[in-house]
Amino acid sequence: MIAAADNHPLTKQAYLALEHSSPERHEYVAGQVYAMAGGSEEHDLIAGNFYTRLRAHLRGTDCRVFSGNMKIHIAALDIFYYPDLSVTCDPTDAERYFKERPKLLVQVLSPGTERIDRSEKLINSRQIESLQEYVLVSQIAAVVEVYRREANGSWGREVLKDNSPLRLESVGLIMTMADIYEDIVFPRSG
Repeated sequence: MIAAADNHPLTKQAYLALEHSSPERHEYVAGQVYAMAGGSEEHDLIAGNFYTRLRAHLRGTDCRVFSGNMKIHIAALDIFYYPDLSVTCDPTDAERYFKERPKLLVQVLSPGTERIDRSEKLINSRQIESLQEYVLVSQIAAVVEVYRREANGSWGREVLKDNSPLRLESVGLIMTMADIYEDIVFPRSG
């Protein structure tokens, strides 16, 4: 586990060096380091469904899709997050262990991280100039929220349920709820 000596903040360089050798993943927020929790079967299946469709769609383009093992660096805020999926289409975004110019970020919501994904990470991720869409995906119901940067720079929100198609404008991909939730069985209510 990564820990700062005597509760002093870690530098970005110290965090990156320690994270590279750590068996666990940690996020970094202005010198403070936070351990990442493991995910459920549903979380992993949903992230995998997104990854495989994005990877197939982006093959042969300048865009690259990354799983939850790639950090996103928000330089202006001195933050490193691990989104569940990220897409970068900027060939100069060439750091090996983190990316700084994603177009798309996807978070599969978990009970322990949902509040942070909806608030802190959403607000902070909007500071990334290249980011066009931030997607939140429920793992307990077929519900997807898309936060999209509008032409005027403001952010709009779209909530999709049931059979609504997900239009990822940032990468020109349409996904169905069946694509996103393939192999997921939701508990019956009632």
